[in-house]
Amino acid sequence: MANRFSKVVSKINKAPQCMHSFLLSNFFGFMVKYASTSGVKLLKVSTTEVELYLPNKKKVQNHIGGVHAIAAAVLAESATGIVFGMNVPDTKLPLLKSMTVNYQRRMQGGLNAVATLSAEQVSSINATEKGELEIPVTITDESGEQPIECIMTWAWVSKKR
Repeated sequence: MANRFSKVVSKINKAPQCMHSFLLSNFFGFMVKYASTSGVKLLKVSTTEVELYLPNKKKVQNHIGGVHAIAAAVLAESATGIVFGMNVPDTKLPLLKSMTVNYQRRMQGGLNAVATLSAEQVSSINATEKGELEIPVTITDESGEQPIECIMTWAWVSKKR
């Protein structure tokens, strides 16, 4: 079931491929103000997979010149939130319930995040009044390694009380 967010993304995805990232990133930055502050780039958005990129720029760096730990966590939250948000009906309110972030090693360069939902998870969101899902996200740095491991738990409830 398409919601307002997924309808806009669907229209953007009909534009020429070379414009997708620019349009998606600007739309997301308009909807989520912090995303434009951090410089998150949306590379791919669908109802089952989202890919984001966070360049290692001064505004997101830590004291040693790498991407700050919390900026990496925000990237993970954004990726899972977008793929989740693509599927939550307009009558439901999406909420981040918990985040587990384990830092494995120092991050090198920019970060790429890929979050996915299975067909069963999408069905669960649409079939139940309220619930929650663990949404894994894979974060890799420019070395191709995974410097952090993340799992975000997203919940949905009815907007009507």
